[in-house]
Amino acid sequence: MDLHTMTQSLVTLAEDNMAFFSSQGPGETARRLSSVFAGVREQALGLEPTLGRLLSVAHLFDLDTETPANGYRSLVHTARCCLLHLLHKSRYVASNRRSIFFRTSHNLAELEAYLATLTQLRALAYYAQQLLATNQPGRLFFEGDERITADFLHEYVSLHKGCFYGRCLGFQFTPAIRPFLQTVSIGLVSFGEHYKRNETGLSVTASSLFTGGRFAIDPELRGAEFERIVQNLDVHFWKAFWNITEIQVLSDSEELSSLVRSEGPRSLELRSRPQQAPRSRRLVVHIHGGGFVAQTSKSHEPYLKSWAQELGAPILSIDYSLAPEAPFPRALEECFYAYCWAVKHCALLGSTGERICLAGDSAGGNLCFTVSLRAAAYGVRVPDGIMAAYPATMLQTTASPSRLLSLMDPLLPLSMLSKCVSAYAGGETEDHCDSDQKALGVMGLVQRDTALLFRDLRLGASSWLNSFLELSGHKSHPNSVPTAEPMRSSVSETALAQPEGPLGMDSLKGLTLHDLSLRGSSETPDTPELSLSAGARGHSTPSAVNFLLRPEGTSEESEAGDELSAKDRVQGVCAAFPEGFQPRRSSHGAKRTTLYSSPIVKNPFMSPLLAPDSMLQTLPPVHIVACALDPMLDDSVMFARRLRSLSQPVTLRVVEDLPHGFLGLAALCRETRQAAALCVERIRLVLNPPGPPV
Repeated sequence: MDLHTMTQSLVTLAEDNMAFFSSQGPGETARRLSSVFAGVREQALGLEPTLGRLLSVAHLFDLDTETPANGYRSLVHTARCCLLHLLHKSRYVASNRRSIFFRTSHNLAELEAYLATLTQLRALAYYAQQLLATNQPGRLFFEGDERITADFLHEYVSLHKGCFYGRCLGFQFTPAIRPFLQTVSIGLVSFGEHYKRNETGLSVTASSLFTGGRFAIDPELRGAEFERIVQNLDVHFWKAFWNITEIQVLSDSEELSSLVRSEGPRSLELRSRPQQAPRSRRLVVHIHGGGFVAQTSKSHEPYLKSWAQELGAPILSIDYSLAPEAPFPRALEECFYAYCWAVKHCALLGSTGERICLAGDSAGGNLCFTVSLRAAAYGVRVPDGIMAAYPATMLQTTASPSRLLSLMDPLLPLSMLSKCVSAYAGGETEDHCDSDQKALGVMGLVQRDTALLFRDLRLGASSWLNSFLELSGHKSHPNSVPTAEPMRSSVSETALAQPEGPLGMDSLKGLTLHDLSLRGSSETPDTPELSLSAGARGHSTPSAVNFLLRPEGTSEESEAGDELSAKDRVQGVCAAFPEGFQPRRSSHGAKRTTLYSSPIVKNPFMSPLLAPDSMLQTLPPVHIVACALDPMLDDSVMFARRLRSLSQPVTLRVVEDLPHGFLGLAALCRETRQAAALCVERIRLVLNPPGPPV
């Protein structure tokens, strides 16, 4: 059914139901039913032309005709899902409103919830239309005046979100996903209560969190509490919640408990074992997701086991240090070191290393790209290919049509995304005095002690890692830390001390997708040989790359460009709304939702979408599997478009009706299994490239 036909059918039914309930007397229920159908009619008629305009130009932002996917299409699809649900509900009401079995209160509550959802979707459609008018042609991310970006995002976070987390939770996803999302939302709000009371995290069992309570029987209460949590709690809450399942498993493990209780030193030794079978020609190096702040390889173990069996290849999954205790570039340093170790010692992993694939999801996909860029910069053998599932390639706080979906996504709300980026970029402080923002009991103590440990060891650990990667003869910058210092600075601290680098600060301020280039140093650092063999892709040429850019004390807002006219600045985002329409506003406010902005997020090793052409041309073949309803969809589309413009080998497959993080749900339903199988197929393309057998 096309959009116009659907809208007209809904309007006709709404008018019929409105007339019926208006004739039922002065009762409050009849009045509310008549009012809700009047609202449905008004919002549907107002939404249709905006959706039509978005759909008419959406094809201009696709990667190609075979991959019709971008944030504009996703917004239209989501609005259609809401309209379709209201259409079915209106038909049901029209057919059953005279029946004695008609559940008036239930149907009224559902209609009011979906009307609120439709109203907020109409606001998002207007925002998307404003982006379309102000963005550069063909660009999905806003690159204009940063003051307008700040106004846009602050306006956006003030919108009411509870309607998306109650009765309408997950309406845009495949039905098989919705029970899981409901369970997660119940667990999250229940966990939020324990967190607010600062109770001991390990005493909170998974069964007590996810099995129900008042949040299971009252969707409106759950939605309001969910909105409060996602808007106001800090990154330590999300870290604790995402890890609760692992903590529960570990705390119940008798084997682990016996190890903890045992006395005396223990050591782990990696040794060669007798080979039961020939070594595999293939190797997969996996980097897990989790917003740079949570999860471990154990979180991803279920699907990694099946991958190893299907691919017939060993998989090395890297557990890297997490933010905010270990901010950028610690995760990248550790993943790069682990990758170098795997290349050099793949025999210990049961592989000859003839074909190596980097694979990761979400934040792990980001690290796959940046590890490969790092390898190219140091002259290390780059992988033979990369498989990235729903990767984050743009960590700069900016607006895009798919990012608008974070208003309704229970797994990736905007405030949580901002807090994760802030933590990874070093914007989160290590000590929090607010009791609402402390981790739970024992978990709070562990977090505090871990933060102190990382603070004390940061210099030494980074010095060791960097010394491993650089030759002793590598020249240091004249403004670096003096040699009299007892401990060498890390890569990040050395770069922070440099007044200039290959990417100068003036260049940094103006980084865009259109114009980003490396300037600078004619020095080409010498690098150690870590290549396993001369086959495959071999070595890439070392290049001088400033690994971490120095943040300045001056505000980005004061130096924002004047690309848009003064008239556009004055009109602001609210001008996108037509006269007589206003979306619902959040009752919780946005006073604790900070939109982190720093020059560091424009670093190509943090936001690979902003890497210059010369860096992106060093990447191996890239295979991206994205989700159509993912707030990070535009990251994948724009990254694939950039690689395609450079004639770099890249594929993009977009799965429908699944949320971000579907790999962790691979066993949940047929759709997630098919999406996970698609990821395996892409890895197989790297490990077994098409062509005549050698």
